[in-house]
Amino acid sequence: MSQPAGGRPRTEARPARPQVVLQVLKREQVAPHLVRLTLGGPGFENFVDKEATDRYVKFLFAKPELGLQMPYDMDELRGQLAPEDMPVRRTYTVRRSDHEARTIEVDFVVHGEEGLAGQWARDTEIGSSICFVGPGGLFVPNDEFDFHFFAGDETAIPAISAALEAMAPQMKGLAVIEVENAADEMELVRPVGVEVRWLHRDAPFTPQSTILENVVREYPWPEGRVQVFAHGEREVMKRLRLYFYDERGVDRRDMSLSAYWAFGRAEDAFQAEKRTEVGKIFAD
Repeated sequence: MSQPAGGRPRTEARPARPQVVLQVLKREQVAPHLVRLTLGGPGFENFVDKEATDRYVKFLFAKPELGLQMPYDMDELRGQLAPEDMPVRRTYTVRRSDHEARTIEVDFVVHGEEGLAGQWARDTEIGSSICFVGPGGLFVPNDEFDFHFFAGDETAIPAISAALEAMAPQMKGLAVIEVENAADEMELVRPVGVEVRWLHRDAPFTPQSTILENVVREYPWPEGRVQVFAHGEREVMKRLRLYFYDERGVDRRDMSLSAYWAFGRAEDAFQAEKRTEVGKIFAD
């Protein structure tokens, strides 16, 4: 947002991004709780990629019984449908894009019958269509930093994986990733100087079972300038903000730290709470 000489922010309307409609080309069970879908098709021409490793898209899911056609005219639908019948958004990270093959890969965390998008990814048929808006995203590992500190739960695996793959060979760092158990570990491509440490809750995530914050705090703080990428459950991220920002003094410009989800909240409630005090990771 730009600011004129008088000090009042100037608001500039962003052009609406077109919805991208793609088809499911392939499904892989890359870990017990992680399903990877390869999406492609003629609609790829509307996919405007970004130079970021935390690229995210917002999928739109409509009730099948309504028979709505993709892409959805959201303004028109608001005048026709009850609020509870509107397509709902679910946000996911783009694991990889291939412009030669004209495809993207997206990883979905699946825990039983929980979650709209996870169940869809697990059960949808090859050839089915899905639409989304995006991608957004800003993070890129920067070789000006002496050390790169990554932390997250299962939901951060795609973004952390993409970041590790994008790092220059001489970069150094640590990725601390919390999963349910050893079966959820994955081989990640990374520079030799980056350690990946997998943490096992040995239980589904709860505020009591998570161990991410404690292990992050136990790691000897590296020397030099540190770039931080920490994403995951909201209350855990708040506590990591206290550690990285308040205690270790990492400049906010040197970190990407935010919540992907909140325990006990569906995404609609989670997104709405971002505008309230409970939903803020930083005070301002």
